[in-house]
Amino acid sequence: MKQYYNLFLSFTLLLIASACEDGFDIDDVEIANGYALSAGTSTIFVNSSKAYDSNADWVTGNNLIRFYRGDKLYDDVRTSSNGQGGGLGPVYAGYSCGSCHRNAGRTRPTLWSEGGSGNYGFSSMLVYISRRNGAFFRDYGRVLHDQAIYGVKPEGKLSVKYTHETFSFPDGETYELCKPDYSITEWYADSIAPKDLFCTVRIPLRHVGMGQMMALDPKEIEALAAKSNYPEYGISGRCNYISERGVMSLGLSGNKAQHADLTVELGFSSDMGVTNSRYPEEICEGQIQVNQGSMMGLSYDQLDISTIDMEDVDFYMQSLGVPARRNVNDPQVIRGEEMFYQAKCHLCHVTTLHTKSRGSVLLNNTQVPWLGSQTIHPYSDYLLHDMGSEIMGVGLNDNYVSGLARGNEWRTTPLWGIGLQEKVNGHTYFLHDGRARNLVEAIMWHGGEGEASKNLFKKMSKEDRDALITFLNSL
Repeated sequence: MKQYYNLFLSFTLLLIASACEDGFDIDDVEIANGYALSAGTSTIFVNSSKAYDSNADWVTGNNLIRFYRGDKLYDDVRTSSNGQGGGLGPVYAGYSCGSCHRNAGRTRPTLWSEGGSGNYGFSSMLVYISRRNGAFFRDYGRVLHDQAIYGVKPEGKLSVKYTHETFSFPDGETYELCKPDYSITEWYADSIAPKDLFCTVRIPLRHVGMGQMMALDPKEIEALAAKSNYPEYGISGRCNYISERGVMSLGLSGNKAQHADLTVELGFSSDMGVTNSRYPEEICEGQIQVNQGSMMGLSYDQLDISTIDMEDVDFYMQSLGVPARRNVNDPQVIRGEEMFYQAKCHLCHVTTLHTKSRGSVLLNNTQVPWLGSQTIHPYSDYLLHDMGSEIMGVGLNDNYVSGLARGNEWRTTPLWGIGLQEKVNGHTYFLHDGRARNLVEAIMWHGGEGEASKNLFKKMSKEDRDALITFLNSL
């Protein structure tokens, strides 16, 4: 294995010599402990807007054909008619995977630019709604679909207002936190009183390292949970377990680790209204009745996408390359990494994990062995952590339960690729609902088990805080 690793690194150096236009210096890959190779053989050295949306080098031959087929299905705009490329709606949140995950990243959310729901066929976010007792609303389900095909009324429209509050670091530098207040108007059926409504918003996740996540050894994650107990810092991570397809599994995917797969089938159904073998029913039978006069010409007697096509999308997502770290020999980055450990960020954002020997399995049971036996550096333990309830009134508690995850619990966000988000997607909105406008705000929103790290960061000198942010941007 070591011989293969050295061979791969030598080959990588040759590749980098011809990739200077992407901003890599030859020294940037000569890193102690191989930390440049973020995802082993799936590491790519791309530093452009395509950094999240390029295939890993092992994707060749028929696999490359499949990759491009999945990429096309991921990006193609669904239409409102059934058949190839069709099946959108009647109500939906986005018109394609790529509409919300531009370049396999996070499309700029309309929350800040348009004050809520977008007006161009997508909102680049999901709006989860429930009763305050946790039950769903009969006419709406778990997701509010704020877009609709022609002749159909959206289920409602989201609005957001931000309360801005300014704080100071001990050295006098100020920062601002913006607390969102969500409301929903234009309900298609009965309006729901705010006093009976919990509403939580999710902007898209970066699709970086999805294959590696699916190939993780669950025993390693469970072992982390067993020993992830640092009482001196108030940290104690735990696993989420969920039942999907009748099987109880370790949750890894999603903001609250509430899924055991990449939710390709669920995304087509819930986000776009595209029926498939796992979710053959339209997402809005109530809508069909309410709008039956304007929808008489639409047919719902066939599935909108095949399982083969969905598995191609799954393969595309799992075979994406993971961008290597950058500027690793920069003294500011080296200092920032020291501050990362000094602030104990690594206790949750675990630097190194490993994948199973046989790799991952796609949604139609195809094996992906190329992802197996890899040492990876996602900067996450994929465990649930309490992120607090008392910052500016509510903290990061969204009152939304997912599997075993409570409202105040969130999966540790993987940090690999985070420094390229602005280049890929043109913005620096972070956290589950984009309330943080930069990495400093994201850190200062940490509460609960993140409180100790936040306070250690807060007490640092401005130079050390800046160095830590520079380090994060190198990931």
